[in-house]
Amino acid sequence: MTANVNVSRADVLDARAAKLAHAESLGVTEQFVSQLVDEFYGRIREDDLLGPIFAERISEWPAHLERMKSFWRSVLFNSGEFAGNPMSKHIEITGLEEHHFTRWLDHFYATLRTLSNQPESIRLVADRARAIADSLLTGIAIGKTGISGSTAGRNLPHV
Repeated sequence: MTANVNVSRADVLDARAAKLAHAESLGVTEQFVSQLVDEFYGRIREDDLLGPIFAERISEWPAHLERMKSFWRSVLFNSGEFAGNPMSKHIEITGLEEHHFTRWLDHFYATLRTLSNQPESIRLVADRARAIADSLLTGIAIGKTGISGSTAGRNLPHV
């Protein structure tokens, strides 16, 4: 038996507005996202493990930062503005493993803590970042080892 679900454009817009309102009520605004992305990628570019990986692939940092701001607004506000396939981009990178994603999350969490002292806002953004890292790591592992890779992200750190 299948359910017949009609979701109208108004329902989608209402859901987006609610997600945005919730995030903003915690201080997670467009300005917050912009500052998070700028500061986070500043850390990444200076990191001895992750910096070279990004440097090999990104030559136009302003454009990349704008793309990442669009991505995070889509993730946090359900803005629907990001179009892309992060999974395929990460699968193309040979040698990405758990320790890369752990370092990425460590920088992400540290950046969050410098921008906010509100546990709810930190948790909102950190949980989404961890889910993304888990998804990417799991996708890479499944590509390498098959279904046995489906638990690849289980040991990634939480905020």
